[in-house]
Amino acid sequence: MTTLRPPARRSCLSVPGSSERKLANAAELPADEVVIDLEDAVAVAAKDEARAATMAALSDWTGPGVAVRVNGPGTPWCHLDLAAMGALPELPASIVVPKVQSAGDLAFIDRLLDGVEAGAGRRAPLRVQALIETAAGLANVQEIAAASPRLDALILGYADLAASLGGARDLDGWLPAQHALLVAARAHGVQAIDGPYLGVAPDAAFHAAAARACDLGFDGKWAIHPSQVDALNEAFTPHEAEVQRARAIVAALERAERESGEGAVTLDGEMLDEAVRAAALRVLARAGAA
Repeated sequence: MTTLRPPARRSCLSVPGSSERKLANAAELPADEVVIDLEDAVAVAAKDEARAATMAALSDWTGPGVAVRVNGPGTPWCHLDLAAMGALPELPASIVVPKVQSAGDLAFIDRLLDGVEAGAGRRAPLRVQALIETAAGLANVQEIAAASPRLDALILGYADLAASLGGARDLDGWLPAQHALLVAARAHGVQAIDGPYLGVAPDAAFHAAAARACDLGFDGKWAIHPSQVDALNEAFTPHEAEVQRARAIVAALERAERESGEGAVTLDGEMLDEAVRAAALRVLARAGAA
């Protein structure tokens, strides 16, 4: 299976698949990715209708990048969602699998998609994003991160994780879960996406949550309201001064290797080495993706 560089996901806007109006509006927004939700945002009685509406919307989608959050493994709708999405010729580019609790959950997704895509002749395999939103999923996040060649991203889901762990947490209280997911993502070369701030307004608490995720090293964050999209794009886009500094670091190290064979050098009083170069390259990758 071909491994592709994941697209930018600074802002991932969740939109219910049961609302044609919201789907149409989302296609006009500057989100890096629209996530059409067939799971929590859709009532049980409307699952089939939402799936059909999503397939119709994807048939002539002209908006930003698009993914579909399917219903989770073990539900009556998961295999139907996977069969429908895997049979589409191009879009969605990826699916979001909720409540992933083990590597076995992704193995099930892989096997089913392999068969569906082979039968449909899909040109590019569906990518997968795993939502970590249970205590079991968080405990197994390292094995989940290594479980599938389709995996693009790990996403931290706060609402269900709070219910699974018991009790609400403030910004600092989520640090252990954020670190666990971030380490797993970086260790296995996939994106780390922070879950949504659960208020709809882009208020001070929302901006604090976005800034924390960015400072920790997350690649982006989910939004649950269109008014949050611009703020997330800005928060996860490096400023010009950061980009210029990153370019200077890479250039200085390349020059030192070329002229003297040294792997470390000073720049403006700072010692630069391979670890600093890796951080600089990450800044440049984020800037290029944006």
